[in-house]
Amino acid sequence: MRRIADALEVCRQDGRLAFIPYITAGDPDPETTLDLVRMLADEGADMIELGVPFSDPLADGVTNQRAAMRALAAGMNLATVLDLVARVRKTVKVPLVLFTYFNPIYRMGVEAFARRASQAGVDGVLVIDLPPDEDKRYRRTLTATGLDPIFMLAPNSSDRRRELVAACTEAFIYYISRAGVTGVRDDLPAGLREDVARLRLTCNRPVVVGFGVSRREHLLALEGKADGVVVGSALVRVVEEVGGGAAAVTGIRNVVRNLLGRS
Repeated sequence: MRRIADALEVCRQDGRLAFIPYITAGDPDPETTLDLVRMLADEGADMIELGVPFSDPLADGVTNQRAAMRALAAGMNLATVLDLVARVRKTVKVPLVLFTYFNPIYRMGVEAFARRASQAGVDGVLVIDLPPDEDKRYRRTLTATGLDPIFMLAPNSSDRRRELVAACTEAFIYYISRAGVTGVRDDLPAGLREDVARLRLTCNRPVVVGFGVSRREHLLALEGKADGVVVGSALVRVVEEVGGGAAAVTGIRNVVRNLLGRS
């Protein structure tokens, strides 16, 4: 079952962006993550991205770096994240995407990871530091178990790279809005809307925009251009500010409602 493709198709038919919130799994504790995922699904998330905490998160800004450290301190790792997904999947039906680095997968073993992730209920996997031309076995293994491998493109990606990523992608292309790391930004880069529209046309794949998307006006600017948006640091910093439990759920719910124009 391809939950990701189905979710994006529903959004396309509705004429709206897919809203994809990101949180770090286990930050600051597993129970808070469970409550947050359930709340996000109830609030209309079309997909949810779960960050696997890693000790050297080079693609992440300081907000997500600190979240990874809190989750690691709580005992989280790839295995416990998959256990958490299995618990989430009992009540949450929206697609779940793991945002991770390759080292944890390598240590677990690609075959073992793919099998456990599929059994837990993961739908897609975005490995930040594994280009699609570096390990074809990884892609074959994931697709054989029903998982969607997801790859990134950046504004400075070459035409050859764009063609390669499109050829290796079925679910969607994750387009980084700007060079650099994750984090809240005031404005979207000039030319982003045109870049995304051109990418969708030339690659013939859904395009989801992340890194720096954090405001209601950002979502409005990307309507009709992108297929979806990922909002991460704007949510993660709520956990940093208020801690876990009910305060985190309430705080992030308020941010989500503001982003979606419901506040």
